[in-house]
Amino acid sequence: MPSSPANSDLPLAGEAPAGAGLLDALQHQVAVFARRAEQTRLGGVGQARNSMDRAAYLLLNRLDLEGPMGVKALAGGMGIDSSTVTRQVAPLVDSGLVKRTSHPEDGRAVVLALSPRGLARLEEVRSSRRELMARVTEEWSEQERESFTKLLTRFNLSLSDLMAAVADAGPAS
Repeated sequence: MPSSPANSDLPLAGEAPAGAGLLDALQHQVAVFARRAEQTRLGGVGQARNSMDRAAYLLLNRLDLEGPMGVKALAGGMGIDSSTVTRQVAPLVDSGLVKRTSHPEDGRAVVLALSPRGLARLEEVRSSRRELMARVTEEWSEQERESFTKLLTRFNLSLSDLMAAVADAGPAS
């Protein structure tokens, strides 16, 4: 009997080695979550309103929440290197979503800022994603939404801390 799409991502009994347990189930669900999130971004609920490259969304969101900043500060806040930010920002500048301006205190330095067009596009995507989250969790209580958000935030922070520690340790000898 074929499995339905809703449960096709559940691991089958006997697939995992004996004793793999909860951590295997967790990593599997994280992988399924990542795939579902990408499918949604590429054309699920909200269609074009929801489609924005993940890097673009995170950059625009940070500029909106923290205000104009230089590439180095933006990279540091996102936990990525400056060359990556520079590469990711270029198409946002070209499309008019981000503008480059002179630093107010040091005219030689360049500051990245969200343009009015960028803010409008970000709000459109946020609204679509908010609608999606409401639909996905419509049968959840407010407490369940809060708990999930807190746990997911904690998970992301732990993952970020681990990645920073690995990067600080350098290559294995």
